[in-house]
Amino acid sequence: MIPFANTWPYDIIMKDVYVAECPFCHSPNVLLPLKIHELKSIHEGKKKLLVFPCCHNKLTLVDTDRDYLLADTAVRNN
Repeated sequence: MIPFANTWPYDIIMKDVYVAECPFCHSPNVLLPLKIHELKSIHEGKKKLLVFPCCHNKLTLVDTDRDYLLADTAVRNN
């Protein structure tokens, strides 16, 4: 089970994947370089390196659900 600290919420708006805020630089409304079909393949077990376009920080996604991206490292402050 992946800890809650390794999750980050996302939204799908008009077939684009957004996060309300970047977990690294705190930029608002960041359009992610992910497609909806990639979310399904990540959920099925494929890992994906996500590079945030605002600050170029990297995050390895290991799973997704309908609301959250799940990473292999913590993205939330305790």
